[in-house]
Amino acid sequence: MRFDAAGRGRLVGPGEEIPALGRFGEGFVWLHVNLNDARVPALVAEGRFGPPDLAAAAFASDPHQRVTVEDGQVGGVIADLTRDADLARDAEAPAVPERLPDAAGRLHFVLGPNYLVSGRRHPIVGPDAVREAIAEGRALPGPVALLETLIDRVAAAIGARGAILSERLDGIEDHILDERIRAETRQLGPIRRDAVRLHRQLNGLRAVFHRLEEDGEDLPEETLEAAARIAQRLDALDRDMVVLAERSRLLQEELSGLLARQSNRQLHTLSILTALFLPPTLVTGLFGMNTKNLPFADWEDGSTAAIGIAVLSAAAAFLLIRRLGLGGQRG
Repeated sequence: MRFDAAGRGRLVGPGEEIPALGRFGEGFVWLHVNLNDARVPALVAEGRFGPPDLAAAAFASDPHQRVTVEDGQVGGVIADLTRDADLARDAEAPAVPERLPDAAGRLHFVLGPNYLVSGRRHPIVGPDAVREAIAEGRALPGPVALLETLIDRVAAAIGARGAILSERLDGIEDHILDERIRAETRQLGPIRRDAVRLHRQLNGLRAVFHRLEEDGEDLPEETLEAAARIAQRLDALDRDMVVLAERSRLLQEELSGLLARQSNRQLHTLSILTALFLPPTLVTGLFGMNTKNLPFADWEDGSTAAIGIAVLSAAAAFLLIRRLGLGGQRG
């Protein structure tokens, strides 16, 4: 995309010459590269994407988030959210999608005085969102503002994902408070996993811009101010993710406690029933022995008497349980 002096961008058409990086004049250029392309290493070595050493470090396959400053230019790798066609269709649906974008995407970039070169190995959210905003008329005064907008879009996507996770936690929490447990045990695990992953990505992302803010003495003031704004927003977003992860952990513990209490109540009820039926079982076992001289063997109402003894033994067991205070529910 080429940007004029007013910051309005347009896509470079097929066959149109791509402006050389580092040229003099008004405006700037944004190149976005598929790093899986086999031509990228040769273009990096030729200096087509900025200083060769800086571009080689920024576009390396290492996914570790990092930032490098060289001669007033910045190269780095930062977190983004991956996307695919199925997730895009889910995002357009009115219902909350079951699958959410993965937090393991990476945006590689080289930032110069009048250019920004970005690259990715998997489809990610940030560049497409910024391109759509520019197509709708969004003006960007320079490459620093473009990079800041990219990070803002990533942060907004992460924040939206955190909001979806928070809504799901709200529903689970309501069910736990009402003791209406359905599939909450299976749902809490993935929510906590996603919250922890987002926290890890944000923690690395904010560390990159804090380092840029601290080690960028040779950078223009505009770049340092943008890094400070980005770091401040990421700090606030990371705190929200920490709260989300901690909340999901507490809900898991509360759910485990609730399930344990329900299990204890069921076991307690089963124990009481076992105690009540044990004396009648003993009576029926006694009268069912194939031995001589059994009580009531020659009495016409012997069966009725045996049943009465069984019932009385169960009633006696019940009264004994009540007297010992064992009949109440246990938490």
